[in-house]
Amino acid sequence: MEFFRDSKIDFLGKKWYFLGFSVIFSIAGVLSMLFWHGVPLGVEFRGGTLVYVSFADRPNEDKIRSALDNAGIHNARIQRYGSSSSNDELIDLAQTANMEANATQGKEQIIRALEAASGNPQDFTKDLNYVGAGKISSTLKEKDPLHAAPEEYDRIARQILDYRDDPKRGAGLLRNFDELAKLGIPAPALDLLKQNFFISNFHVGDSEIVGPQVGKQLQRQALLATLYSMAGMLIYLWFRFEMIYGVAAVVACFHDTLITVGAFSLTNNPITLTVIAAILTLVGYSMNDTIVVFDRIRENVRLMRRESLSEVVNRSINQTLSRTILTSGLTFLTVLSLYLFGGEVLHGFSLALVIGILIGTYSSIAVAAPMLVAYQDWRAASSRRSMPAQAQNKGKVRVKA
Repeated sequence: MEFFRDSKIDFLGKKWYFLGFSVIFSIAGVLSMLFWHGVPLGVEFRGGTLVYVSFADRPNEDKIRSALDNAGIHNARIQRYGSSSSNDELIDLAQTANMEANATQGKEQIIRALEAASGNPQDFTKDLNYVGAGKISSTLKEKDPLHAAPEEYDRIARQILDYRDDPKRGAGLLRNFDELAKLGIPAPALDLLKQNFFISNFHVGDSEIVGPQVGKQLQRQALLATLYSMAGMLIYLWFRFEMIYGVAAVVACFHDTLITVGAFSLTNNPITLTVIAAILTLVGYSMNDTIVVFDRIRENVRLMRRESLSEVVNRSINQTLSRTILTSGLTFLTVLSLYLFGGEVLHGFSLALVIGILIGTYSSIAVAAPMLVAYQDWRAASSRRSMPAQAQNKGKVRVKA
């Protein structure tokens, strides 16, 4: 299948438009990283705490942020995660020295802040949307409302938590005591639970904590992984083609990486480990696309000796254009589907690939190829300038002899 047969598009004739596009987006990304949003690192790189909160009703992020500010938790990042119909929020807290020493401190701070913001703030350690089976069981055993064996209270506690944490009904969230009555919890036990516990309108679930030292180590490893991948590709292309081919391809990959990271900074999307994986993927993808074009250029240089390098490069890009559109287009549709329907977990990864595939395909045509031609033209011009001087020096030597 071919979309473009015998196309004759003058890509190199539009190189200044391409250059303007690249310069504008590169500078915008750099300015954002330096002066506006910085490099928005995820919790894996800067250290901090991620806390997942489920609400009974649609949450108001402004009220959540206000509650956290009133509790002394400032600059927290709040974002929706899960499906569009879910009431789940992800709260990202910056790392503190006390939080590193106490792994549950961030989680407890959020619970206290949300309890304080509720209409009836209470002790969160008595919240049935927070406590574990041991707390429920021990309370029932202490009062013994059923005059039953301890194992019966253990069974009731497990029954409550199995229902509360069932993913099919919204994990981790009870809405009222009537739900427990429908489970068949005996009335004396249920009355005792009502006296000793309450049910909030939210549930704080899992939390992920990364210390600052681990974050710095991951930053270093991510940077080295990207640099090593580019260096390895440069060496490969140096031996496979020529040094200038490797340099042009690596510059194109650096261009792609810069614009992708700049886009994350401009949109203030956090760069996580999955985003780094996507960047490494797009580096390889862009390099592969560039090698295809370079390989066709090398073949045509041998076949079209009478034509200029610009004409050879243009012809080569047009000859590979159908292949480029097919492979890049199909890959782009795949990652676009991931971005639209993959959910919050894959949001950063798929966004990096959506941007990277577009920019990577563009750079193979608009950055790497023009750079190759510019270098060869510069080298040819330098050779022409040096030839008269060399001939003159040779003439002087002969006269002197």
